[in-house]
Amino acid sequence: MRHLTPALALLTLEAMEVQLTPDQKAFIKHAIESGRLHREEDAVREALSLWEERERARVELSAAFDDAESELEAGHYTDYTNETLPQLAAELKCDARAVRDGKQPF
Repeated sequence: MRHLTPALALLTLEAMEVQLTPDQKAFIKHAIESGRLHREEDAVREALSLWEERERARVELSAAFDDAESELEAGHYTDYTNETLPQLAAELKCDARAVRDGKQPF
């Protein structure tokens, strides 16, 4: 299967007709009237972009779960007890604050 560049893919796509609900049409119309969007096509592009972003995140999350499951099956995990959980919680809070403050990438 030949992969197309995004620009070439746009040139080769056929026009599609999409039926929107009355609520969706009103939502888009409001966005255009308020200046949020310029054309109906902008709404479709934004929706597809958000969908693509969500799907990428879903695939990444699924892969992370698969990796975690493999690690568990291989015995690579730490058992925590009532005595060690407070230390784990403190470490997680510290990491979360560092991410929040931009001192550590997520």
